[in-house]
Amino acid sequence: MSLTGSIYCPGDSLSVFLLTGTQRALVRLESGSKMEAQVFTFASSPFVPVAIGFFGLGTGYFIWGGQALFGFPQTSPDVNRTLGIWGFWMPGFMQFLTGLYLLIGLTWFNVFGKAAPLYMAGLAFTAYGIHWFAMSYRRYIDSSAQPDGWMAIAFLFLSILGADVFWRAGDIPVMLIFVGLTLIYAIEIPTRLLSWNLGGRLVGLFQFVTGIWLMYCTYAMTVDLALGAKSWI
Repeated sequence: MSLTGSIYCPGDSLSVFLLTGTQRALVRLESGSKMEAQVFTFASSPFVPVAIGFFGLGTGYFIWGGQALFGFPQTSPDVNRTLGIWGFWMPGFMQFLTGLYLLIGLTWFNVFGKAAPLYMAGLAFTAYGIHWFAMSYRRYIDSSAQPDGWMAIAFLFLSILGADVFWRAGDIPVMLIFVGLTLIYAIEIPTRLLSWNLGGRLVGLFQFVTGIWLMYCTYAMTVDLALGAKSWI
């Protein structure tokens, strides 16, 4: 039965109320007949989609971090446009998709059970994805990167928050991702606001290293869910 299906009710004495929520659709008959209630329950799923976000962010950090760290290819308008395209789709769209998936699964359908730390993951993936949209477009049109320093203050806070939440939850591998993010944004602030040249290389270094760890986390989550392996994740 579809939650959005139409209901045909002839006669003037019949009123229909369709409530769509996390688990129920209620049809009330006001013509003196009995109330009928149907409860829709969605099965819990172990397939938390965080590997999608891990892979997307890791790919973005290899591309952007590798170019910043090694200086290859050399920065040019064409290179910036290419980096902007990759940044929009991989770390941008894939993280945003993962964040929406998690938050909808936690709030509307409750398919991930009581995995409360996933709320932090949903918040982070959504926020980081949107900020990658902005950074990628900024790089694509070759506009100023200096205001990114103010943005980095907010995302430094979000990174520290994520590290604290997953530390308390006992999820050390994910906590290490947020430690890497904390270092990236802590360096990003003086790099952008003060035009610190060495800072750009340091940001690239921590992006590249964090990208390697994100690839491990992608591997561990995938083999755990697909093969039942017991990787450290």
